[in-house]
Amino acid sequence: MIGMIMFLVALFMLMLGFPVAFTFGGVALFFGVFAEGMELFAFMPYRIMSVMHNTVLMAVPLFIFMGVVLQRTRLAEQLLTSMGRLFGGLPGGLAISTILVGALLAASTGVVGASVVAMGLISLPVMLAHKYDKRLATGTICAAGTLGQIVPPSIILIILGDVLGLPVGDLFKAAVGPGVVLIGLYIVYILVMTRFKPETAPAMPKDNSVSRKKEIMNALLAIIPPLALIVIVLGSIFTGIATPTESSALGGVGAIILAIIYRQFSFQMVWDASKDTVKVTAMVFAILIGATAFSMVFSYTGGDYLLEEWMLALPGEKWGFIILAMLVIMVLGFFIDFVEISFIIVPILAPVAEALGINMLWFAILIAMNLQTSFLTPPFGFSLFYLKGVAPPNVRTVDIYKGVLPFILLQVLVLAMIVVFPEWFGMSSSY
Repeated sequence: MIGMIMFLVALFMLMLGFPVAFTFGGVALFFGVFAEGMELFAFMPYRIMSVMHNTVLMAVPLFIFMGVVLQRTRLAEQLLTSMGRLFGGLPGGLAISTILVGALLAASTGVVGASVVAMGLISLPVMLAHKYDKRLATGTICAAGTLGQIVPPSIILIILGDVLGLPVGDLFKAAVGPGVVLIGLYIVYILVMTRFKPETAPAMPKDNSVSRKKEIMNALLAIIPPLALIVIVLGSIFTGIATPTESSALGGVGAIILAIIYRQFSFQMVWDASKDTVKVTAMVFAILIGATAFSMVFSYTGGDYLLEEWMLALPGEKWGFIILAMLVIMVLGFFIDFVEISFIIVPILAPVAEALGINMLWFAILIAMNLQTSFLTPPFGFSLFYLKGVAPPNVRTVDIYKGVLPFILLQVLVLAMIVVFPEWFGMSSSY
């Protein structure tokens, strides 16, 4: 039972607010010394070196760099301005524009925090000025910003590919369908909402100084450059021309080229983007090293065997396990970050899924969709904090919480669709 006690202690310390990497590493050290002594950690340097030599994980800093550079090119501002003028004449047009821009930012940057903050600064004041309901406006921005979790190239898909031993390119392909369906449901919800309650999202007054043709041309000019980068990066992976690691380097170069096109390039910008990339990457790899120590001690104390034995005995076999696993990940997502869940919880669940004959690609997409929900779920959904930090004072936290609830339900609906009808998304639930 040492492994299970260790897991509960780590979870309790995370809820108290202790740093994640040091929590996992410290708990592992304490329980490892208690169970075996310092000799247990003799192999830790080799484990750390294997992490550092992992070519799949090289894609993480490169995609982060691509996202940070694009965020500094004012890409979001240009997209939102053009799309807002294009769809603003429709009821709910600004909200639909925000969803579409969020999808483009997700596929080109994949940085959730940057997307939410950018749209919160640019789109939220415009929607509030045009008498949009605060709950619809804030919910739309948070939901659009979190699309970077499921729409490739997603950092979480790269991490899950490494943890589960799956080709990242296959994960990217499998995630396209659920991502498109989710975006479509968001737009349908906004259209239905404005159909029955038009006062929640009134249409913008038409600007007669700009012709419709000019609006369309401006929108195309704003969309084509990032769309070209998306096609190049994902197309090179899907066609087999490049590996995800190679395409991430291509994406970094493409982001620099876009910065030059948008006249935002400077060596200071590259230096600042590089520093931000190092900070985020260091956080991810520090958590990974702490999680490596934790999983090593957890396995040595027999915690994984005990948990596997218990889960294999669940009623309903495969479906009982899937339901429990999704519920556990969703509940933990209320309190801890997707990186910790990926490095600690997923390796515990993976052997059970394999023993039950579950298709691991399907299982990974379920986890990714579930982890996306964790960015929206109160009280600790990161998107909620990102938006609150840049929202006007008259937007209360409770408005944001209420605003995201319909979008959380839509995400759960898509998750249920993938569970029940995997063939709709080109997948199978079993090998």
